[in-house]
Parts: sequence; C-alpha cells; structure tokens
Amino acid sequence: MSDNAKPELPDHLSGNPRSPHHVAECFEHQIGIRLNGKERTDVEEYCISEGWVKIPSPKAKDRWGQPMLIKLKGTVDAFYV
Repeated sequence: MSDNAKPELPDHLSGNPRSPHHVAECFEHQIGIRLNGKERTDVEEYCISEGWVKIPSPKAKDRWGQPMLIKLKGTVDAFYV
C-alpha cells in the first residue's frame, strides 16, 4: 500500500475506541457522513446497511459521564473528506 492509500470504510464504524466496531486506521483520515442527503459533523457511530447513525445527546449523560447516544434512521453515506 502506498502512503496516500486510504482504507475502505467499513459498513459499521464507531468512534469509541472501546467498541468492537472501532477501526483506528480509518480515523487517520477525516471521515464525512451524510444522513438523508444532509452532511452531519456530530456522528459517533454509523451503520450503512441498517441505515442509522448515533449522535451524542446534548444534555443526557450515562453513569460514567459519557453522553447518551441518540439513534437517527435514514439513508447513510460515508466518505473521506
């Protein structure tokens, strides 16, 4: 692989390093997400085949102080910026 080659984006990707769906190589480059044709910058996790993204709640926190995630459904498109 050359230095400029970007890995293929998986069907299911999470930004949380503790998740089994986290692929560190993908995060070496900027990733863009479109949900129903609108670009989103606050996506924590996505699944293209199931058609959903998870975004952090603005106020609600879990017991460890992490933001609760809200699932939004629609047509998901992931790409490198």
